[in-house]
Amino acid sequence: MDAIANTAEVVGGSGSATRFTREFLDIRCCDCMELLEEYPDKHFDLAIVDPPYGIGAERGKNETDKAKFRDKPKGWDAKPPTAEYFIQLFRVSKNQIIWGANHFIENIPQPNSKHWIIWDKKNPGRDCSEGEMAWGSQMDSVRIYNQTRVMELNRADGGKIHPTQKPVGLYRWLLEKYASPGDSILDTHLGSGSIAIACHYAQLHLTSCELDPDYFAAACSRIKSATAQETFGFYARDRTANDNSNPIQTNDLWTSIPA
Repeated sequence: MDAIANTAEVVGGSGSATRFTREFLDIRCCDCMELLEEYPDKHFDLAIVDPPYGIGAERGKNETDKAKFRDKPKGWDAKPPTAEYFIQLFRVSKNQIIWGANHFIENIPQPNSKHWIIWDKKNPGRDCSEGEMAWGSQMDSVRIYNQTRVMELNRADGGKIHPTQKPVGLYRWLLEKYASPGDSILDTHLGSGSIAIACHYAQLHLTSCELDPDYFAAACSRIKSATAQETFGFYARDRTANDNSNPIQTNDLWTSIPA
């Protein structure tokens, strides 16, 4: 992969940043409904979203996270997204991957797809969920991501800055399987920014937003640090190669993360 232009801009007012831009990335601190209203129908090729599940996870989902985030109650996971959110999401995107959809499948406009993605966290018997589920608009079989234990992935990513943080490797895998070169990606709940780091190194354009100013600032700092490197724990593979034997290598966006 050619070196990616290492330019960034943070636009802010009254001392607080409201926008972070870098080649391939446009991230804003705003309400997701405001963002969605800006775009015409089917503007984005793929939306990969991780909205609130409505299960009270803002305080952390295990004892370690509860100790870390107990003094930062936000209340953002008190209820799942509204039906209007999903109407707008489906309007502006051609395909969707929606984390936590098992908690609010009744609000999804087209729940006829039988495609589910399972993130196996490889944490059997621990005091948190052993996995999470995402609904996909693509008509496909069930797919499982179980590359590495979640604790090891979070350590590799520099630690957790958000109670429901997902690893960069998970988004790398999703982009490899479901995105094509040149696709425009939408994320309506930035959280820790893992998807932004993955999109940067895949050279896929991402538009994203985060409502909470504290999480927005923390994610932008993490993204800025991670994207200043030429690689992020993995190496770009030759895009002229066409090895479909490994499902992680479909579309030639990535190579495997070194052991």
